[in-house]
Amino acid sequence: MEQASSSRRGIVYRVLVLISVVLIGFSFVSPGWWVSLTAPNYPEATFPQGIRILFHMDSVQNGCTIRNSDEVVETEALNCVHEMDTINHYVGMYPIAAGGVIERAFSPFLVALLVVMLLGFMCTKPKIRMMILSVGFGAIAVWMAMTWYGKDGLKYQTAGYLHALVAALDQDTEKETGAPGMTGNDILDRLKASLAKSASQTAKSANIEAGKAGDESEKMENIDHLRATFERYQDRLPSAERESWEGSGSQMMRWHYKASLGRYFNNPAEINPMVKTMSAVATIVFWGIIGAMLLLLWGARKGKGLLYWLMILVPMALPVFFVIEYSGWLWWYGHRLNQMGAFTVKPFMPTVLGQGKVAQFTTHSYPSIGFYLMLLLAALLALAALIRLKMSKDDS
Repeated sequence: MEQASSSRRGIVYRVLVLISVVLIGFSFVSPGWWVSLTAPNYPEATFPQGIRILFHMDSVQNGCTIRNSDEVVETEALNCVHEMDTINHYVGMYPIAAGGVIERAFSPFLVALLVVMLLGFMCTKPKIRMMILSVGFGAIAVWMAMTWYGKDGLKYQTAGYLHALVAALDQDTEKETGAPGMTGNDILDRLKASLAKSASQTAKSANIEAGKAGDESEKMENIDHLRATFERYQDRLPSAERESWEGSGSQMMRWHYKASLGRYFNNPAEINPMVKTMSAVATIVFWGIIGAMLLLLWGARKGKGLLYWLMILVPMALPVFFVIEYSGWLWWYGHRLNQMGAFTVKPFMPTVLGQGKVAQFTTHSYPSIGFYLMLLLAALLALAALIRLKMSKDDS
């Protein structure tokens, strides 16, 4: 009887873990949080949801949709990421694309790491568990190395991440008239040009804005845009500072971060040290993930101990990590205000949850479907961990 009960508990906790693995996947492709700005100069009739953006694990996407009304006819939704950047830069706030650059770039590998950890935790037999972890961690290490350091490694990144890179600076290789990321006027010119695109291009952009992943050709098109813009950017630099296109994740992060920081506040003396620091941190994160996988592999030899239980405790804490990360970057935005802003304001903490007030703007910040999925998987994993703990005590 006791053996049958233990067998049932084993089935239940494995099912709970498998469901959690699926939830992790859905939370990755779903927006985890949304933020909007409302103000008298953005009337509800024209902007029913305000200036709205969506935070995904791998990107920040447009949260504005096409309006359908008798008074207004739209074929393309307003790019609210650009609109919010334009509003924020007046007080010296850096563009949205300048935040979380490392986290967004490494998010696919980190999520894959959580999945492999849970699959390893499911298995009670040490040899099979070690095989699952070895194969899974090895695949992640190869994938990450090819993406981050390999030539044309961007093709191994997610479609959402690549689209966000292109959209962040509104890069249009046919309309580029100045160095990307340099002036606000250039951004506005390209925004106007984007509104005049063909209907087919508009429909495709709208699909992406709605969160629909593009196919492989879509990814390659975005990479081609990034390469063309990168090379035009290099042509405007002194010869000693130019570099050739590699298409690696590390090169793209470094260049895109620099272009994002200089989009409104082009001060190389201030920007270059920030880029150097971020590049160094990215290298540490890369090798830190490798080290963490090796440590977990060593600790998973036996089905007990802190390292073994970390394989479920870390994924369980995913919503906590998300909120800490989100709050930390909000603090950075509000406390790292550039002096080149049109208006001077004191450093402030933007609203993390609920409504806040900044000048004439009302801010709204709330969880989205992805975060609720994280909370659900955390609850399921907590239940699975309790069942597994009971089984361990019975085995002892």
